[in-house]
Amino acid sequence: MVWVALSIGSNTRARENFHSCLDMLLLQFRDLALSSVFESEGDGVPGSRYLNMAVGFETDMALTDLVALLKKIEDKHGRARGQATGNEVTLDIDLLTYGDRAGNFNGVVVPHRHVLQKSYVLRPLSQISGKHRHPELKKKYNELLSELAPQFEQSGQRLQPVAFAWHGRELSRQ
Repeated sequence: MVWVALSIGSNTRARENFHSCLDMLLLQFRDLALSSVFESEGDGVPGSRYLNMAVGFETDMALTDLVALLKKIEDKHGRARGQATGNEVTLDIDLLTYGDRAGNFNGVVVPHRHVLQKSYVLRPLSQISGKHRHPELKKKYNELLSELAPQFEQSGQRLQPVAFAWHGRELSRQ
């Protein structure tokens, strides 16, 4: 079994899409670790608001099979591929980590480059995988968040927790 972490984002019917996506992941993987849900501004697109969260679980699914499944889930939610930043994104699921693997595996790069670049990725990831180590930097994700938080703040990458519940479980409060 390998520990996997995903980033989920949406700026279109986000709550509805998050609920459906989490249901689909639960049916496949059972025990899900869920971060809080955060609202952030779209990259370089003022006024475009996204909801973001991280999901973690253990799986014995091969990396390529997992990526194919995630694309199917996106497609079932009407995900349009190849669109410009800021357009409607019904559901974006990025594979952040796949155990301690690091590198490019048939076009899939893990850990995902946004782990070290985007607050909306690292902050939720640190909630579900804070004690896990970045496979290349050998630092825990919660340590990386502490180090990078001032940089994120300075660059205007602000996150706001939003009230969000799923099947009666409160994931975050405003």
